[in-house]
Amino acid sequence: MSVQASTKSTDPGIVEQIEIFSNKDEGKSVDLSGGFSSLTYTESIMSDTIKVNYTFIDTGKGSEGKTITESLPLVGQERVVLKFTDNNENTIGGKKQLTLYVNKITPISDTTTDSILSLELVSKEYIMNEKKRVTKRMDGKLSDHIKTILTSKDYLGTEKTVEIEDTINNHNFFGNNKKPFYTINWLAKKGVSSKSQSLGKNAGYFFYETYEGFFFKSIDGLLEQKPKAKTIFNNTVDFRGENIPEGKDFKTLKFKKNNNVNVQEKLKMGAFSNRTVVFDPFTCYYEVIAPNVTDNAESSKLAGKELYLNQARNKEFDSNKPNEDFSRTTYYLLDKGTAPTGNSKQQIEKSEEENFDYKKILNQSLMRYNQFFSSTAGITIPGNFALHAGDMIHIDLPGLEKKDNPEVDKKDGGLYIITDICHTITPEKTLTRCNLARDSYGRKPIER
Repeated sequence: MSVQASTKSTDPGIVEQIEIFSNKDEGKSVDLSGGFSSLTYTESIMSDTIKVNYTFIDTGKGSEGKTITESLPLVGQERVVLKFTDNNENTIGGKKQLTLYVNKITPISDTTTDSILSLELVSKEYIMNEKKRVTKRMDGKLSDHIKTILTSKDYLGTEKTVEIEDTINNHNFFGNNKKPFYTINWLAKKGVSSKSQSLGKNAGYFFYETYEGFFFKSIDGLLEQKPKAKTIFNNTVDFRGENIPEGKDFKTLKFKKNNNVNVQEKLKMGAFSNRTVVFDPFTCYYEVIAPNVTDNAESSKLAGKELYLNQARNKEFDSNKPNEDFSRTTYYLLDKGTAPTGNSKQQIEKSEEENFDYKKILNQSLMRYNQFFSSTAGITIPGNFALHAGDMIHIDLPGLEKKDNPEVDKKDGGLYIITDICHTITPEKTLTRCNLARDSYGRKPIER
């Protein structure tokens, strides 16, 4: 797939196939692309699965002169095969089929000659998640549990590509009849990557789906990627994509910087300092741990040059006493003796070993999640189906020191992760809207 914009840029993309199959009559299908009104395709690192909203005009071209809704009939859970292409010939669907299922049917208007319907289409796993439960005990490496829940027929049984970043830590647990996606996201907060994180320094994963498959990626793993695309926003609108500067793949049509500087909210969430009080029920021993963001800055993979409130914080608010420079406190019983592995004798021998290391993982995970969204922005670009949630992009912005400043903005420009992406196709245009985030400020030079 190419990320470079063509001279057609935002012209309408091509909806080649929206074929819906009947639940009632096997083999019966209708292609809804002829009644196309609009299509939106959405991915997010904060969402377990992808979603599509397809709006079409039902003019009564189903069998026996009935509407499509009546002739299928359209009742929900129907299988839908999709294929659509942007102006750079990037296709979603086709050789790698995109198959979704009808989750919601919303009538928009209804007349004597036609009706307009909106279909919410979701992944198969989205529906299976409501029918499956994690009931068994799981032992071993945390990342192996994710693979089991996703691929095992006992749970979601997905046949899609699954990309999992290995964890360094094990975690034994009982499923307790929880839903698969709930369990995966619960485990994501406890994971430490063997590739891009350090135990006791940083932690935390994201779980999400794109057209390419399911991903279980650490926060630092996302941030150490090389950019998939390079773009520029210079306050000049170029819908045709005919004046793209050298070294850039496309021009950004709109850019909006979101100001996430809210010191009180950040402190409430413990983005920069946490205190954990752990209690050992076997010995009645308790310990207070108060890691600070500055302790782990060197081991973190940063999109920018410097963490917010790292070096530029106001030291007037620092505490002079050890373990008292914190803004959030959590309390935990040490996880000992709950699920040791082995036979009865081995379990007794391991009964005092910790199953989950709160001191080295939990607070580090809480801080890393909050840091990740320190700087956010929104952009609109020409429709580009080669980009996906979780991709890194590099954006150059104009400096603000003076009018027509040729220098780039060295604070807000640079590398960002695409947290949410929405491709929209209408009869008039094709656009891609992205929400971006990163954990730091300062523009890093692009690696060649």
